Amino acid sequence: MQNMLTIISNALCRITGRNVGAQTVSELLIDLSEYVNLTSPAAPALATTQRQPPKPPPVSTRASVAQLVSSQNDALDSPGTRVVVSRSFADFTPQATFDIKKCDMHRLEDGPPLKAELTRDQGLQYYRTMQTVRRMELKADQLYKQKIIRGFCHLYDGQEACAAGIEAAITPSDHLITAYRAHGYTFTRGVSIKEILAELTGRKGGVAKGKGGSMHMYAPHFYGGNGIVGAQVPLGAGIALACLYQGNNQICVTLYGDGAANQGQIFESFNMAALWKLPCIFICENNKYGMGTSVERASASTDYYKRGDYIPGIRVDGMDVLCVREATKFAADHCRSGKGPIIMELQTYRYHGHSMSDPGVSYRTREEIQEVRSKSDPISLLKERMLTNNMASVEEFKEIDIEIRKQVEDAAQFATSDPEPPLEELCNHIFSNSPPLEVRGTHPWAKLKSIS
Repeated sequence: MQNMLTIISNALCRITGRNVGAQTVSELLIDLSEYVNLTSPAAPALATTQRQPPKPPPVSTRASVAQLVSSQNDALDSPGTRVVVSRSFADFTPQATFDIKKCDMHRLEDGPPLKAELTRDQGLQYYRTMQTVRRMELKADQLYKQKIIRGFCHLYDGQEACAAGIEAAITPSDHLITAYRAHGYTFTRGVSIKEILAELTGRKGGVAKGKGGSMHMYAPHFYGGNGIVGAQVPLGAGIALACLYQGNNQICVTLYGDGAANQGQIFESFNMAALWKLPCIFICENNKYGMGTSVERASASTDYYKRGDYIPGIRVDGMDVLCVREATKFAADHCRSGKGPIIMELQTYRYHGHSMSDPGVSYRTREEIQEVRSKSDPISLLKERMLTNNMASVEEFKEIDIEIRKQVEDAAQFATSDPEPPLEELCNHIFSNSPPLEVRGTHPWAKLKSIS
């Protein structure tokens, strides 16, 4: 019984965020009486009162306090007793300001702010987004090892703060294009878990009808998912040119990795974007390794935010969702004000290997991965910030985790039971808004039809 009360006491202290100096359970119950209802499932009367608002504890005399403690102890000693913690939204801090890491700057006098405001609703939303991406990627890992997902598959776990922070700083009408590690951005751009996993398993209900796979997912204002290293960067510059031409005050976020940073086509895109002052944020997600090669072995200069030379740049802590959000807001304002492109380097880390065919431990140690997990995990960092500042409770995070796991499991069930696309749909969507046309198959007598 004493062990159980100790566990309950510790849990209540953590949930309420109060430093309780009680030496006995009775003293603890006095300190926390405004938060605690004691009910017994065996007593219908008590079960009924559980749903009523808690009565304020008597405070007139010490005798009334003693009576309260006595009644609570009696309730604890009764069989089947459980403790129910009831907290209203008013108990939580609605908004807090946090110090964030200063960004390194290139060709800029002023940079992103050193403090970031976070509301409770924003924090819970960011947590939900990052945790969903994490669970979705772990489920993809499981399905790949079961040989349900085949082919190329590049997972995003560890880098969730980048996708969540960028999306929090731009508008749904802004544009985004990325490389082949695209699952996280596909989700933040509005595609459901079900459609993403079904696309990975090649099913008809996938976001690209099961014909795109891991690297080719699309949504409104989201242009993939591109399998050729660095090839999405000129496309992103072209999208930014369209934004400038149409004068719609939109921007394009163009992402690439440190492994693609040495591609010639990227520097050509930088040059044109600077000449024409395109509203483009070029973002290098530096996760320290290009496939199995560390950045130090691959690049003579690892200051990727300076690679534009004549283009301003900032280097950002990509493991902190607030730091990413504030830096992206700064970059977006820079582009919308007509100053032209800007480069961002997000220093981040991937927990998996380059792809599912890469175990990820032949060129780095397990200890290195574990150190990043323990010290810099983006989800844990946000969670601890909110708990420390009484913006949420442990139980609330647990409920979100349970809900997300169920959503991912349901999506995985759909992704493994949905039918594959039929052969007659193989050639559909070759052209947009085109009348049906015949497509030759593997030999002249095999005729397929393409429908837009």
